Amino acid sequence: MAYDRYVAICHPLRYPLMMNKRICFLLVAASWLGGSLSEAPVEMFISQYSFCGSNEINHFFCDLNALLKLSCSDTHNYEIFVLLEGVFLTLILFLLTLSSYIFIIVAILKIHSSDGRSKAFSTCSSHLTVVLLFYGTVMCVYMRPISKQSPKQDKMFALLYTVLIPMINPLIYSLRNQEVKNALRKIINRK
Repeated sequence: MAYDRYVAICHPLRYPLMMNKRICFLLVAASWLGGSLSEAPVEMFISQYSFCGSNEINHFFCDLNALLKLSCSDTHNYEIFVLLEGVFLTLILFLLTLSSYIFIIVAILKIHSSDGRSKAFSTCSSHLTVVLLFYGTVMCVYMRPISKQSPKQDKMFALLYTVLIPMINPLIYSLRNQEVKNALRKIINRK
């Protein structure tokens, strides 16, 4: 989405050329492939560990950190791996996304009309807020030592990045639509 916003604001006349079906397919395929490949080493690490004691995971879903708390094995190597992966993968992806927004902000500041600037900023600010919330919660959960984690905090952060943030996105974009706003006003005025 950051690339889409970047092209729409920084290169509006070339948008159909830069965001065609082939590019969209490649972006989606790269996301799926990158996500799958980044999890393969994690799966290898976890399959090597032995588990003892309780088999109940103290979490909403089978989260890696909650699963590792059940392990009897030394998870120090896994903690180092997750930290390195977090720095190289999550932080780099976050910085790439942020860099596209820097280009967008520079392009918006070049817009002469204040109405145009306001409209462009409002379009991007909602997505940037969601991106910051997502990356912030993910980094809080996975880029700190397992010994420093608390199950309650992990559950709260997991609720944010798995439920709340995906719910916010459609809400934000639907409330930007004038027809949705008018329908919402009608419902509120009837009551």
